[in-house]
Amino acid sequence: VIQAVFFGICVLTDLSSLLTRGNDSQEQERQLKKLISLRDWMMAVLAFPVGVFVVTMFWSIYIYDRELVYPKLLDNFIPAWLNHGMHTTVLPFVLIEMRTTHHQYPSRSCGLAAVCTFAVGYILWMCWIHHVTGVWVYPLLEHLSPGVKIIFFAAAIIIINMFYLVGEVLNNYIWDTQK
Repeated sequence: VIQAVFFGICVLTDLSSLLTRGNDSQEQERQLKKLISLRDWMMAVLAFPVGVFVVTMFWSIYIYDRELVYPKLLDNFIPAWLNHGMHTTVLPFVLIEMRTTHHQYPSRSCGLAAVCTFAVGYILWMCWIHHVTGVWVYPLLEHLSPGVKIIFFAAAIIIINMFYLVGEVLNNYIWDTQK
């Protein structure tokens, strides 16, 4: 969902830019700048770190033991192309976007705070679903003791923050900019 919303905003930004080109409307220019800021923020805070995290974690766990993250039973309901759409294509598309469009990253402290907020919110959402249904969203969590779950969640937050930093460094490297 994050990737679909992000790339939808990218398309909207590009269309708006094309449609307002040569137009002297300061209001349209102001709205376009807001859209570009939203696009850049979403890339920095959500699309890149969450996308890389999903691809890395999913396939690492899948290779180790697919039943822990994507039970074979799901193959009956979710075709292979859709699985790859959710867990593979995210990475090349987000890298292509980073290479073709310069993104202005927020200050490091604001960016990391936003990534942490998202990660903690997602973890709380997973715990809430378990509380209500008695089923963990990811089968892996059924096999972890409460203490190990806390360590796992803390490690996930650290890793997603590292991916934020990798995205910032990569963006600066590609576009030869320094903060």
